[in-house]
Amino acid sequence: MLTMQPRQRVGHDILLARHGNSISTMRLDRANDRVIAMLDDGSWDSAPNLISPSIQMPETIRSILRKDWRFLSVVSVAVLTVAAVALGVSVEMAQHMSTTELQALLVNYPAY
Repeated sequence: MLTMQPRQRVGHDILLARHGNSISTMRLDRANDRVIAMLDDGSWDSAPNLISPSIQMPETIRSILRKDWRFLSVVSVAVLTVAAVALGVSVEMAQHMSTTELQALLVNYPAY
């Protein structure tokens, strides 16, 4: 089931369990999928973000857009094309109508 929730950083919890209040700063190393912490004494420690590599993380909006951007782009272009053609056809039809037909159409439009 697709759930839209932020991913939990397991590395933060691991580092807090190891060092507690002696952590000065923490940062996320996205390239290695690890959390890196600088301790009060100047040393560094890191922890992985996944407990097991086989665990499927829940999908987020950002991960869906990252994977499906080509499909979403094609769908957007197709919808814009259909809208442009429909607008062009309606403008062309309005130009070929006489004034009385156009007036009758505009007056009776709310009836539909």
